[in-house]
Amino acid sequence: MAVLDQLTSQQAIDLENKYGAHNYHPLPVVLSKGEGVYVWDVEGKKYYDFLSAYSAVNQGHCHPKIVGAMNNQAQTLTLTSRAFYNDMLGRFEEFATKTFNFDKLLPMNTGAEAVETALKLCRKWAYEVKGINENEAQIIVCENNFHGRTTTIISFSNDPVARKNFGPYTDGFIKIEYDNLKALEEVLNNSNNVAGFLVEPIQGEAGVYVPSEGYLAAAKALCEKHNVLFIADEVQTGIARTGRMLAIDHENVQADILILGKALSGGAYPVSAVLANDNIMNVIKPGNHGSTYGGNPVAAAVGIAALEVIRDENLAENAQALGKLFRAELSRFVETSSIVNAVRGKGLLNAILINDTEDSDTAWNICLRLRDNGLLAKPTHGNIIRFAPPLVITKDQLLDCVSIITKTLQEFED
Repeated sequence: MAVLDQLTSQQAIDLENKYGAHNYHPLPVVLSKGEGVYVWDVEGKKYYDFLSAYSAVNQGHCHPKIVGAMNNQAQTLTLTSRAFYNDMLGRFEEFATKTFNFDKLLPMNTGAEAVETALKLCRKWAYEVKGINENEAQIIVCENNFHGRTTTIISFSNDPVARKNFGPYTDGFIKIEYDNLKALEEVLNNSNNVAGFLVEPIQGEAGVYVPSEGYLAAAKALCEKHNVLFIADEVQTGIARTGRMLAIDHENVQADILILGKALSGGAYPVSAVLANDNIMNVIKPGNHGSTYGGNPVAAAVGIAALEVIRDENLAENAQALGKLFRAELSRFVETSSIVNAVRGKGLLNAILINDTEDSDTAWNICLRLRDNGLLAKPTHGNIIRFAPPLVITKDQLLDCVSIITKTLQEFED
């Protein structure tokens, strides 16, 4: 079979099943084209994308400005490594640090890499600035977190699928209940070795779990009181997804270390970053950390364009307004529904809780029916369906999607 031969959906699925590692369980749809809020399968059927590549495609599929920046830079200079300077990285660093109000940016590629970078940065700061004895620093994390699947990150996960048979695990983490200020305060009061608190402003993979109002601001205040770094993982919630540029902006919180990824590139290229002020970032010296591809010219050009699109098209404001509309419309359905227990979220990061157990296949079957009806979404934690369309979606498109979702759910009512 030639590389460019047209494949049927089944042929594409068969190829992956035969030659690829089985580390994902995709919804059975094979996509070959995307534009804005829409994607098309290889047979030409059109769908609304209500996952946005886990919020990487906030700016819409194949945004012409982002793709144009990528193409232009790719035809000029793609990679120098960090052995040399390039003429794009500094521009990206300046644009991003001014956008998010930080002194410095450390560029990486993926979200998990950025989380690992933040952990290393926090530990080095703990030893060289805070004065914790070497190898004794602890970082507080939350139960049901999702920060990636590297060896260190799964060490503080409580997801058995991500953890089982991947040990031995990395020490140095204390797990507490999410959205529990008393638990955080207790650990901070009882240990002088805490270096940081790593938290998702909204737990996305856990089912779009939104913490109580004021939780993030109070947690930041506790961290300041104990000289502990507040580390915000905004890989999924950042870049306008929740109706503000960052989810922590809803509570006027400034992180000590900010982790970005996904929509930092608009889904066009792997780009991630860790941002901090000089008093933290300056502990990193040559040779301490790096990446051959991190900060490459294409990534820098794409990152600038992606942030400009968010700003110029007012996508945070659109997410805020349409998110309220989406939850209001779905909430009306939930009031009389037997299949859906609740709708929750912030901005255009939302989820519905299906009235069934986590080990049931009801949510999966609903997503299959949604696919048949022209909308793509995916379950998380068994009985929760996440809805996260590109932020370029219009009001009319959103209401059309609400109609598809409610009509589909009605097919599963008792």
